[in-house]
Amino acid sequence: MGAAAATGEWFPKAEVVAGAKLRLFCFAHAGGGTSAFRGWGEVLPAAVQVCPARLPGRESRGKEPPLRRMEALIEALGAAIRPYADSPFAFFGHSMGAAVAFELARWLRRSGLPLPQALLVSAARAPQFRLGHVPPPEPDEQQFIDELRRLEGLPKEVLEHEELLRLILPALRADAELYRNYVYEPEPPLPCPIRAFGGRDDPNVRREHLEAWREQTSSSFALHVFPGGHFFIETSRDEFLTALASELANLET
Repeated sequence: MGAAAATGEWFPKAEVVAGAKLRLFCFAHAGGGTSAFRGWGEVLPAAVQVCPARLPGRESRGKEPPLRRMEALIEALGAAIRPYADSPFAFFGHSMGAAVAFELARWLRRSGLPLPQALLVSAARAPQFRLGHVPPPEPDEQQFIDELRRLEGLPKEVLEHEELLRLILPALRADAELYRNYVYEPEPPLPCPIRAFGGRDDPNVRREHLEAWREQTSSSFALHVFPGGHFFIETSRDEFLTALASELANLET
């Protein structure tokens, strides 16, 4: 398979569209896909092109085995995003996707490639909370589902839809394994701005976890907190997208 085709599988909406000046590469929560960002392009500034990542094991890539280690995922994403690194872009990641976006930005720096104009992280603890992390034992399926419910690890409509939950469970468990085994390794702060977003009632990501992202940038930092829990991006969608649009509009493109 050619490089262009492979890249298109990872970022199916990344080809330049008329008027676009900034690509916003988006990385979803565990088990999520491109549908998590449906409709964003209609709300964000016209100059922003929303480019969701599609990982193996979901949507049109459902027959591919999902990746179970952060290092392997970042290497694959790095190869896929390389052709797009020569024009302005930013990263957005929600929950597990925030860790993916962060590690991908660091991979770009180690590779001597251009960095995102901003790193936008949502519903995620700052990565240094994983320093020296010892992965816990893998839960059985029922324990896993119970924990998802307790921590609001999926949108409510998915958690309450047993058939849909079973359908996405393989990719979801692979993503959970990937994040469960992710251990942060210190590097210098990134030179790009970081903007953190969170839900006021998130049961697992508190304000101090979000504030700590400040330590990961040598540039500017800002925090936005919204009503709602882990999926405030759905329950406070309009308010969140307005804030995101404002941050993107302020970027120099």
